[in-house]
Amino acid sequence: MQRDTRLARLLHVLIHMHLRGGATTSETIAQMLHTQPSLVRRTMAALREAGYVASIPGPKGGWTLCRELADLTVRDIYVAITHKSAFAISAANDNPACPVETTVNQVLDAALSSAEEALLQHLAQIRLSDLALRAKASAG
Repeated sequence: MQRDTRLARLLHVLIHMHLRGGATTSETIAQMLHTQPSLVRRTMAALREAGYVASIPGPKGGWTLCRELADLTVRDIYVAITHKSAFAISAANDNPACPVETTVNQVLDAALSSAEEALLQHLAQIRLSDLALRAKASAG
């Protein structure tokens, strides 16, 4: 099963952008992530729509932070880019009239909802500025 790495990759990018200062091009970000600039632009667009980054056109342009890292949590970034459940498992919809399927789905939906809420609460406590400080300390 392929995992969704967008959150980890975007946190990586945002912290690098902060540490570098100034604008960072899609090409530079693509090199960091070993991907294509067009994929970077599509992914960063979600953060632009949330008001976390801006894109500046032109030869001296690129992506810039619109918010201080201290004002952003991992949850903020997660919510900006996620349009589906954090988990790969889900309820079935093979036979909605079946009482067994309905019971199983209710139990799974409640467990997944509870787990996702716990995840979001945890992510809300982690500021991007804290991650940047930890990264700088690790770099020596």
